[in-house]
Amino acid sequence: MTPSHSIPAPDPAPDAARTEPWVGASVGRREDPRLLTGRGRFTDDIQLPGMLHAQFVRSTVASGTVTALDLSAVREVPGVVAAFTAAGLALGDITARLGRPLSEFVPTDMPVLAGDRVRYVGEPLAVVVARDPYAAEDGLEAARVTYETRTPVTSEAQALAPGAPLVHDGAGANTLLDVSMFATEGIDEIFAGAEHVVRVETRTGRQNALPLETRGVVAGWDDREEQLLLRMSSQVPHQVRTVAARCLGLDERAVRVVVPDMGGGFGLKCVVGREEIAVGAAALRLGRTVKWTEDRKDALTASFLAREQHYDVRAAFDGDGRVLGLDAAVVCDMGAYSCYPFTAGIEPLMASAEMPGVYKVPAYRVRARAVTTNKAPTAPYRGVSRPQYVMVMERLFERAARELGMDAVEVRRRNLITEFPYTGVNNITYDPGSYRESLDLCERVLRDEGWYARRDAAADEGRHLGIGYSCFNERTGYGSAAFAQRKMEVVPGFDIAEARMDTSGALTVTTGTMSHGQSHETTMAQIAADALGLDLAKVRVHQGDTDRVAYGWGTFASRSIAIGGSAVRLAAGKLGEKLRLIAAAHWDTAPEKVELGRGAVRRREDGATLSYEEIADLAYLRAHLLPPAIEPGLSATATFDVLNDGTFSNAAHGVVVELHEGTGQVEILRYVCVEDCGVAINPQVVEGQCRGGIAQGIAGALFERITYDEQGEPSATGFMDYKVPTAHEIPDITVHHLETPCAFTGTGAKGTGEGGTIGAPAAVLNAVNDALRPTGVELDDTPIRPETVASALEHAS
Repeated sequence: MTPSHSIPAPDPAPDAARTEPWVGASVGRREDPRLLTGRGRFTDDIQLPGMLHAQFVRSTVASGTVTALDLSAVREVPGVVAAFTAAGLALGDITARLGRPLSEFVPTDMPVLAGDRVRYVGEPLAVVVARDPYAAEDGLEAARVTYETRTPVTSEAQALAPGAPLVHDGAGANTLLDVSMFATEGIDEIFAGAEHVVRVETRTGRQNALPLETRGVVAGWDDREEQLLLRMSSQVPHQVRTVAARCLGLDERAVRVVVPDMGGGFGLKCVVGREEIAVGAAALRLGRTVKWTEDRKDALTASFLAREQHYDVRAAFDGDGRVLGLDAAVVCDMGAYSCYPFTAGIEPLMASAEMPGVYKVPAYRVRARAVTTNKAPTAPYRGVSRPQYVMVMERLFERAARELGMDAVEVRRRNLITEFPYTGVNNITYDPGSYRESLDLCERVLRDEGWYARRDAAADEGRHLGIGYSCFNERTGYGSAAFAQRKMEVVPGFDIAEARMDTSGALTVTTGTMSHGQSHETTMAQIAADALGLDLAKVRVHQGDTDRVAYGWGTFASRSIAIGGSAVRLAAGKLGEKLRLIAAAHWDTAPEKVELGRGAVRRREDGATLSYEEIADLAYLRAHLLPPAIEPGLSATATFDVLNDGTFSNAAHGVVVELHEGTGQVEILRYVCVEDCGVAINPQVVEGQCRGGIAQGIAGALFERITYDEQGEPSATGFMDYKVPTAHEIPDITVHHLETPCAFTGTGAKGTGEGGTIGAPAAVLNAVNDALRPTGVELDDTPIRPETVASALEHAS
């Protein structure tokens, strides 16, 4: 039976007998009944009368000047309604800036549609609008574009070479960011006098965040509201509204962004894209609703990418395995343009600021650069440089342990931060965590399960088993202060929430965060329900509508529960205070003599209660009975920001792998994660975040990579070339929880969205190197290629 889209499933009956708090309970996700029965509504599900469909004419060369762009034949294709170039839509550029001198940072203008200059294969040149998607595709085939090609820049080495071709003529060089930071006085002498100096040079492959749902938008003008309505898949609807209004020359009020259900984002959708704005402009010109859904080829080749980074790092150790200093050089290939609002500095600045991580590093120096190349631009992707620099740090400890003849886990223990708060050499103060406890438990689980004995027995049988670990922290809840340290012109940070109760005592909560799979409808409701003593069934959460939500920065950087959840808690608490005031006025008693209970306010002296429905009746329907000092209605708004360095979740990962001769296949036999995200609002949701993140981390360690040939042509245009792990390659993952409550957030929770992805590449790589130990081969790059493993095993046999 086909489920109805017009009749919502009822909420479960209120649990009047429940006395346990909602926070900390693994209640079922409230989103699941809708999503699992086909009643979810994603951007591509939207079908409207008279709706047109758009696709983009894209550059077929990586670098060149457009000498002719002829769309006349396109407009003659049956079903095509219109075709627009950049000149035809007259749009402003998207420009992201840092407040740094030009010697450190060079901004780049990203046109919504390229004009006479193209900078990567897949760059949008024109938009074709047709009556159906097939006619739009046919229209693309009729476009005629000629180029005067230029030599493309396709690698870091080429970008930095003297006399290299320029991706942006006005930039003067291909370096968009070049900063040196934390140069501890005397660091050269520390390295010169150290008993041991180890070096790791590593490169990581360019990846696609690969959400299940590609980008898409349905754009149309609302005559009644005099607004351009953009229904789209975005993690940052308010930022899209701001940029779209500026590019289109509209008042911000005249743009409304609404996000329906979203099938993943992982950072790819936390920046402002070009195509959505171009479709909005086409809808305005035509006075018709226009829809664009990104196909998978465009998503792989022309959407935002990430992760292509190069690290050259030295660490100095004393004879007991303690770190004396860290000296790092970081180069990130950021593609053709800076993304909005984070800029090309997002990856190198993250790596520079946070590389010391969970370890006590007394001396530190780093130089970080972002280079521009003729590739699709880079956006944040789950973890943002932390999977890379954690991998570097963990490789340094493994290499130091081998040179010192020590156990690598013990070397880590000697260097882990154990006393809090701890202010590092990077000028960041770490709040309390369980760094040592996480590693100890992770190792104990693998030892108790007998994996060390199995590894040794396998070696006697000629098999190749290895055990690897990673330790890391994840700064979450970045507030305005943390983002301001990067000197961002647009400074994210705070969040706004509203709690509003109706006459039935039901609560509606709005939040500026944006769920793309993280279960906000459940976890935010748990927070609000606890704050007011409500049953979960009485709470509804709304997000992703720029007219309904006052303002919000969206969801990225594991900020939603840490900051958004804290704002929800504050708003619900303020509403609770008003409930108490109204009840106290009704009883003609002092507010301190009443308290919130289970769906009611209770008078302490005799236990009398006034239900929330009765209070709402007073607030709305009999407001004349309220004292003049109490305004009618039941609503409260609150903001929350983290004004210090943020809060740090932490984890340890342990992995057991087996390497197969002949094929070089890396099979993961066991995966253990010990995580600490403070108070877990919903432990089941936390585990889901860990498992999903680990799957993406494994993908980066073993499978996913986009390369480019000398002409700037991307190698991966489909899943035959872009290797994505299936359920067969992802092992069962055991998650153990530790809990160090955060003192800076309203709920004691820290973020947990990115930790799995951060720790997995390092743990997998270390396990592979442990299995390769008899061969003398050590690998430092990801993804790990099967042919490399097979060659090492073959030459050792």
